[in-house]
Amino acid sequence: MDDTFVKNPKYEFWRWRIFGITWLSYVGFYLTRSSFSVAKIGIGRDPNIQMSPEQMGMIDGLYLTAYAIGQFVWGMLGDKKGTRLVVMIGLFSSVLAGFAMGVSSIVLAFGVFSFIQGLSQSTGWAPLAKNISNWFSLHERGVVMGWWSTNYAIGSLIAAPFAGYMADRFLNWRFAFFMPALALSVVAILFIFLQRNRPKDVGFPTIEEYHHEPVSTLYVDGKPEDEPEEGSWKAILIVAKNPMVILLAVVYFFLKPTRYAILFWGPLYINETLNTGMTESALISVSFFLAGPLSVLVAGYTSDKLFKSRRMPYSIIALFLLAIVLFFFNDIAVMHNKAVIAGLLFIIGFLLYGPDSLVSATAALDFGTSKGASTASGLINGLGSIGAIVGGTIPGFFKESWGWGGVFTFLSVSVLIASVIMMPKWNALPITNKNGK
Repeated sequence: MDDTFVKNPKYEFWRWRIFGITWLSYVGFYLTRSSFSVAKIGIGRDPNIQMSPEQMGMIDGLYLTAYAIGQFVWGMLGDKKGTRLVVMIGLFSSVLAGFAMGVSSIVLAFGVFSFIQGLSQSTGWAPLAKNISNWFSLHERGVVMGWWSTNYAIGSLIAAPFAGYMADRFLNWRFAFFMPALALSVVAILFIFLQRNRPKDVGFPTIEEYHHEPVSTLYVDGKPEDEPEEGSWKAILIVAKNPMVILLAVVYFFLKPTRYAILFWGPLYINETLNTGMTESALISVSFFLAGPLSVLVAGYTSDKLFKSRRMPYSIIALFLLAIVLFFFNDIAVMHNKAVIAGLLFIIGFLLYGPDSLVSATAALDFGTSKGASTASGLINGLGSIGAIVGGTIPGFFKESWGWGGVFTFLSVSVLIASVIMMPKWNALPITNKNGK
């Protein structure tokens, strides 16, 4: 941005309007995403529902499989068709799937609608991140993405307690599905009225033209290519071949199991450990998510100010410490102390969410550019979501044979591997354009 830049109030209004509605939309997705994790407690006590922990794990696995597939597919379609169409489809289909799970009574129905829910949820992250890249330029995206990435932390923070409260309030686990779906339908309507894909859709110049900045180009082997068309297969292949995108995708594969294990099984773990009800179990598990917004902001500012925009050092250090905490977590938690468990979950959340946001939120914009941001995000989060399948299903299949201690040891090793993979890239900086601007 040069010294001749003058802010346009209308442009600025639209920029922050897009920031707000995309942030809210991704928070909204978490409302229906967390329903089943809370409803498991009520389902397990319902004499009319015959569902074992292994079957619950299989249902989670179907969701996560669909979510992983969808990340790859919707990531590319986000570049080809634009954010608006893809996310609208996802929001409304998520609402329908949520209501459908709420009226289900057989395992097969839960599995089918959970799979549909996974496909719906996967429309969110990559296309919405692309939307941000179209409205915020390279020089400001670090801070902007730090604040924007609080969406999934805050979504996790409010979703489970909301679902648990509604289930207890109406004395029926089905309302853990009904009320979040109803709330998401309101978000979907707001999205229709408030969101637009890019500045030119409302008569403004591109963000680079507005800020008098050069347009970032896609790279292969360090050499700028002839600029491919947005959403073209050439652009998609360039992004897919980027070595840093590939490395970050592998890191995310090992990083993501922990977050989803706690998201899907945290309330049940607390219930079994402390014998608490649905609402209290959900509220205690919220301490993990409560650390999220703070963690994301600390990671963003620390990586910029202390490590001079290098994302790897903070991530490596935090994940190494996280591996230690996870390894000893269950041994301490069996003291059956609510405050201790809540405090440990907060520490885990603080050490996890920062690296999670640095790996998944900035890579798409740094390495994919606005033309390939959705594809890059889809690839990174898609492989990460395959790792999430592990985190979401391991407790269901192995907690009886391994015990919860074995589950947390597994998560500790996975996080440690993610940290080790990043070590050779300690000093890596994002690739921008040839002028380094």
